[in-house]
Amino acid sequence: MPVLYAVAALLVMQLAGEWIVRVVGLPVPGALVGLLLLFLALLVLGRLPTGLRQTADHVLPHLMFLFIPAVAGVTLHFERLEQEWLPFVLACTVGTAITVAVTAATFCWVLKRTQKD
Repeated sequence: MPVLYAVAALLVMQLAGEWIVRVVGLPVPGALVGLLLLFLALLVLGRLPTGLRQTADHVLPHLMFLFIPAVAGVTLHFERLEQEWLPFVLACTVGTAITVAVTAATFCWVLKRTQKD
């Protein structure tokens, strides 16, 4: 039953993020805002609930399946990629570099925080 509550909480956070993006008109995905809301809720709670941990343990190994629609969408636009390949390559490269840097910084932050305890 805790896993069901965790999935419901994830969906509620995503819906709240989508709602905030539409109401405020933010130029970011609603899922990202929902993820930030989840992060803030976990910071306030101060711990990771067991059901959420179990759910994440089952979902994370299969996360790559969520990228299949995006990759399929890119393959539909090969003509446009031929014309605009440089901005596409730059966006992919810079986006990956930023993601790696933020992930490394987050890892270091979590590592320092857990070593204090």
